Amino acid sequence: MVDQSRVSLHAVGLVCSLKPSPAPSSSALIAEHVVADLGSAGAQSELLRCVDYNILPGVEADMGPGDEWPEIREKLLEADIVLLSTPVWLGHPASVTQRVLERLDAELSNTDDQGTPAMVGKVAIVSVVGNEDGAHKVVADVFQALNDIGFSIPAQGCTYWNGAAMESTDYNDLDEVPAPVASATAAAARNAAHLARTLKERKYPPYSDDSQS
Repeated sequence: MVDQSRVSLHAVGLVCSLKPSPAPSSSALIAEHVVADLGSAGAQSELLRCVDYNILPGVEADMGPGDEWPEIREKLLEADIVLLSTPVWLGHPASVTQRVLERLDAELSNTDDQGTPAMVGKVAIVSVVGNEDGAHKVVADVFQALNDIGFSIPAQGCTYWNGAAMESTDYNDLDEVPAPVASATAAAARNAAHLARTLKERKYPPYSDDSQS
């Protein structure tokens, strides 16, 4: 049995704010909080603000000249844990989030010699912010897509904050993170690290077995 506390982990957070760096972003801030808790769980992390990159529309791993998604994709392929952090706009994930998910769709056909898609064995967690209701729906939509692509979802693998409807307070306006949000963030990070270490020790069965059963 592997001592899980000694298994190193690498996490990549994709911040899907509509605001380019260095503009303040609630999605970036809550991602920073998740990353801090991942660090406490023994994972080294890096955050990428997706709108800072030229991510071309499409469902291929590389959409050709000018496409900067391949740079992000290489980091995802090396990661054990992927965080997707999104705001809520008009009751849905941000358009940047949808584009990221569409580009990840290519990984369904990116398989190893045993037919296993590239993202199988990696853990995904989600953070959501907004000042309107809708966080649960956004989490559900994003988790469904990530699961389809092959990511594993840990228990209580999301954290979110919603402000009062029709008001202007954002997550990055708060003087202090509410205790329930901080608790959810810590649980998502802790459970993600545990699941990622478990999957490094015990991989999923090869998909080629499906055709032989």
